[in-house]
Amino acid sequence: MFGLMGKILRVDLMEGKILEEDIPEEMAKKFLGGRGLATKYLFDEVTPDIDPFDPGNRLIFMSGLLTGTASPSAGRYSVVTKSPLTKIWCQSNSGGRWGVDLKHSGFDGIIFKGISNHPVYLIIDNGKAELRDATHLWGKNVSEVTHIIKKDLSEKFNVASIGEAGENLVKYAAIMNDLHRAAGRCGVGAVMGSKKLKAIAVRGTKKIPIAEPENFQEISKKQFELLNESILAAGLTAYGTNLVLEMVNVCGGLPTRNWQTGVCPFTDDINGEALSEKVLVKETGCFACPIECGRVSEIRNGPNTGKKGEGPEYETVGTFGSMCDIQDLEAITMAGYLCNDYGLDTISCGSTIAFAMECFEKGILKKEATGGIEIAFGDSDTMIALVHRIAKREGAGDLLAEGTRIMARRLGHDSERFAMNVKGLELPAYDSRAAKITGLAFATANRGGDHITAYVQGPTFLASPFLVVEESEIEDPLQENPKEAKVVKEMEDALTVFDAAGCCKFMGMTLDAREWSAIIAALTGWKFGVEEFRKTGERIYNLERAFNVREGQDRADDTLPKRLLEEPLPEGPAAGHVNNLEIFLDPYYEFRNWDKTTGKPTPEKLIELGLDEVISQIYGDEA
Repeated sequence: MFGLMGKILRVDLMEGKILEEDIPEEMAKKFLGGRGLATKYLFDEVTPDIDPFDPGNRLIFMSGLLTGTASPSAGRYSVVTKSPLTKIWCQSNSGGRWGVDLKHSGFDGIIFKGISNHPVYLIIDNGKAELRDATHLWGKNVSEVTHIIKKDLSEKFNVASIGEAGENLVKYAAIMNDLHRAAGRCGVGAVMGSKKLKAIAVRGTKKIPIAEPENFQEISKKQFELLNESILAAGLTAYGTNLVLEMVNVCGGLPTRNWQTGVCPFTDDINGEALSEKVLVKETGCFACPIECGRVSEIRNGPNTGKKGEGPEYETVGTFGSMCDIQDLEAITMAGYLCNDYGLDTISCGSTIAFAMECFEKGILKKEATGGIEIAFGDSDTMIALVHRIAKREGAGDLLAEGTRIMARRLGHDSERFAMNVKGLELPAYDSRAAKITGLAFATANRGGDHITAYVQGPTFLASPFLVVEESEIEDPLQENPKEAKVVKEMEDALTVFDAAGCCKFMGMTLDAREWSAIIAALTGWKFGVEEFRKTGERIYNLERAFNVREGQDRADDTLPKRLLEEPLPEGPAAGHVNNLEIFLDPYYEFRNWDKTTGKPTPEKLIELGLDEVISQIYGDEA
């Protein structure tokens, strides 16, 4: 088999056993790798009766088909499991070099099951794997764990680990690799913590087999040339992902004060230019990245002067900044550093703190319930204190560690209407009332409130081309146009392929489906054209949807917080606008060939995609 190493590791943490298993080539052809292959294993092995923290839940790490090759920015891996935050299918994706080192160690992925009776960590060294005691690492955060493991083994090992947040089962705990890269969303770090698995250290020098080496190198070279010439690369290199903050604010869609408005008055203090002036040390990037959108930074003013790390990225600035009404960039940067070291998703963490601020402002969250803390908008000291408390589940942090959906259910008083999540996953920093098609993307994302399942913010907020999907034109971001539901469907399918291939999604802004199909074909030797590219994404997306249907999800779950549906934006270019999601949903289901009443993929669609075995699992006796 070309492209893949052809093997996975199965680790039974309860028994302490490790087995190697071959990946069937036919399965690889259908699901590629990364998110796709991991989802197939999860669907086959995790049933609805299994709780996310049960021993039977799987925690699956899977590198992508192109990961570790000469293709630009092909350094990513996926973590797939049943989420403790949403209780449905979830995938979290990370860059850096860890996924590359995993693949070069001789394995495409690792499947963990069971719960160890004491803390352990896994070592994979060029095809040899062993579990070791991690009692001495328990209670330590990411930077210290990484330092200790590298000192014990070698600097050549790359480490993915959880911090205290994962150990304490914070529902949005992350898995961190390369110190600053995060498999951040959906609480994958909490699942890792529940299994008493502290870290995975990998080292490898094995070569990835390539079917057509010369052709593959030629296509890769062309991809690099196209990316180096793009305006996108220039902008991201100069300002990082925070480049977009000003653009989103100008459209009136930058969530501010927990989405009470879409216009932030102090973006000059926290935008990409301000970040460059105040905290930037240098640019950095993931494996084989021609863009380098990462920011190596240092705090130069205030109580945290001298602290160093990476970030903040746009979502960190949006959630800890405008959502919390914090204009102190140094405080926002420090919050990001803390999340990286504790192992916390910055989107869910910042959004949950913003929600707590509004609940406190409205008198729903009482001072006696917060341990005497006033959780007020604009208070950067309290924001930072809450990050510590969330990771440790101390005081008010114990409630905030559950995420906004559970918080709202416990607090009551109609707070669910402004608990800004979809399916339990906190929304990113784009207000869909200012870009209507984004609301459909949020609502239909298989893992919940998510901005990169279908990055339609590009053709709406940012006016960026998405050549990977033809005819992805949005005529008017402030109008619900039913035919544009197809754009979301096509973007979901295309970007799913990127996660299966192990590629950065920024590549999709400059390269089209023909180029991606050609490089996959050259790598694998398979017949893989544009049609296969699209069908593969659609197949994986439908399998994820089927997993959620099997968990009890239906059309009613494809919705948005009431704030977005019922409360018009009060100011800015989108003033007076709300989301009218129902205009989009029927056309979207029609484009997908899903049942309009239930939201289930139809048997005909599943058969077309080669997912015949799924039908009985989601239709039961109806099949």
